[in-house]
Amino acid sequence: MSTSTTREDVLDHHLDAFENQDLEAVMEDYTDDSTVVTNMGTFRGLDEIEGLFATLFEEFDHPDASIAMEQQLVEDEFGYIVWRAESGENVYEFATDTFHIPEDTIEFQTFAGKVAPKE
Repeated sequence: MSTSTTREDVLDHHLDAFENQDLEAVMEDYTDDSTVVTNMGTFRGLDEIEGLFATLFEEFDHPDASIAMEQQLVEDEFGYIVWRAESGENVYEFATDTFHIPEDTIEFQTFAGKVAPKE
């Protein structure tokens, strides 16, 4: 990402890369100092974060998988999204991520959601 990249650009890039299941592009948004906190654990640095997204991409690699964005905003150094999704394994009835984007990468991210296995 260039130094003229806005926080909105970083968030848009991240969401597009996730939707396209482009692991290399997703990882451009993080550094070795980045941290992602989820209900599945805390992932620090590029190796752990890459493992998290590789697992998520496996889950969403299903012909009927879908993701719908409900809300997206950037305020100062923070991005916030609300979304819902369905993978081959789970229903994400309500999900939210908060991103701290102090410059041109995601420094800290949290995820929370109501996720239920498909029956």
